[in-house]
Amino acid sequence: MDAPLQAWRRLNRWLLPWRCLLCGDAGADRLDLCAACAAELPRNTRCCARCALPLASPAALCGACQRRPPPWDAAWAPFRYGWPLDRLEARFKFGRDLAAGRALAELWRRLPSPAEQPALILPVPLHRARLRQRGYNQALELARPLGRSLGVRVRYGLLVRARATAAQSELDAAARRRNVRGAFAVRTGHALPSHVAVLDDVMTTGATLAECVRALKRAGAQRVDVWALARAPTPGRSG
Repeated sequence: MDAPLQAWRRLNRWLLPWRCLLCGDAGADRLDLCAACAAELPRNTRCCARCALPLASPAALCGACQRRPPPWDAAWAPFRYGWPLDRLEARFKFGRDLAAGRALAELWRRLPSPAEQPALILPVPLHRARLRQRGYNQALELARPLGRSLGVRVRYGLLVRARATAAQSELDAAARRRNVRGAFAVRTGHALPSHVAVLDDVMTTGATLAECVRALKRAGAQRVDVWALARAPTPGRSG
């Protein structure tokens, strides 16, 4: 980062100090969240080792993964989708509140990462019509700072959404799977490294991520991990 940009950011923060996006108090630890609100964000510390589903007690695998393992190889979702993270996420995803997205990305960037790092991070793509409507891809906005922090390259446009789909938040689990079936593809003529991660903002049933994983494995990836900022405690409860 060059000196003029650093100076501009220092001046900007002096004129516009950190302010909590949830309660309006002064921000703490160079975040637009106060210490109390940041402490309330629900961590996903007890979860399934394969799909990151929050569990009431420690267990290696949830019942669903024991019965039928998902197509990905590992999952990382450091937060649970619940109050007050769900409020910040909704503002970021649907309210065009990029400040909320920056706070969430910074929180994720500061957390311990998986020991085995992928060679590429691939954000879940939006269809071009949805991208025009929203103005940005929330998965990409989360992936960029995380990739810089981990030293892992982020590639957008390699994994593409081949067709428009209905909003997953309006569908039940079975309809979600049907909705995204065959919706993703890897651009032809691009070789994938053996280990990649596909990243989204929230993981609910895992249908979107699973379809991305299938497309990536068909294209030659040997190991595909799924990363999400937050995991819904019960399928069907998040966007």
